Amino acid sequence: MSNAMSFVENAEWLEFVSLLNVSSIDMFYVDPPFNTGKKQSGNAGSYQDSWATTDAWVEWFTERIAATIPKIKETGSLLIHVDWRTSHRVRMVLDQLLGEDRFVNHLVWRYGLGGSSPRRFARKHDDILFYCIDPKQYYFEPPMVPATSNRLKGKLKKATDVLDIPTLNNMADERVGYPTQKPLALLELLIGACCPANGLVYDPCFGSGTTLVAAKKTGRRYCGCDQNPQAVKVAQSRLAEID
Repeated sequence: MSNAMSFVENAEWLEFVSLLNVSSIDMFYVDPPFNTGKKQSGNAGSYQDSWATTDAWVEWFTERIAATIPKIKETGSLLIHVDWRTSHRVRMVLDQLLGEDRFVNHLVWRYGLGGSSPRRFARKHDDILFYCIDPKQYYFEPPMVPATSNRLKGKLKKATDVLDIPTLNNMADERVGYPTQKPLALLELLIGACCPANGLVYDPCFGSGTTLVAAKKTGRRYCGCDQNPQAVKVAQSRLAEID
């Protein structure tokens, strides 16, 4: 399979990654199923998000991430998007497979939507674990965001590890009706920071296709897969609209 192309396929992660060339990926991003224990549904598609146990989910994830690591360049990076259910387990897996010195950041994507509980603090963030292949070589361009202090008002500053990017509400123009869709602004920031111009971004669970769209809009190549045919149709449609 050529890595000079941008393409999407209806395939399972483990099947698709076996077709990629060794050391061909500049940035790997995945927003895998979170093991919520229920079916995720939207107007444009749905998928089952449930494993028998958290250990079963970790086994599924470990097998796939281990097969993916050899396909990432020495200058490349991995960004794993998870939440409170598995973030602690994923970090242990990555420390074991890559080494603790490959850890770069624990990013917090903070948002306002979602419910609350009388029995705990409201859960209002996701976790994005940022690892590299080689600590001395990995590509990174610090993203700049608007400053909020009075002293720097109207200027830009380097983004912190807490990303304040609104999640998509039901009236958002970019919403396509696919469950768990992430905002373009989030992926554009991550790709701009972690993938060089014309670099190759790989997403094996692309869902609504946001990663691929963000890569295309920012001048990067992309490849990815999803085992849900509905997701592939949605992603292809969004990519075609850019053309």
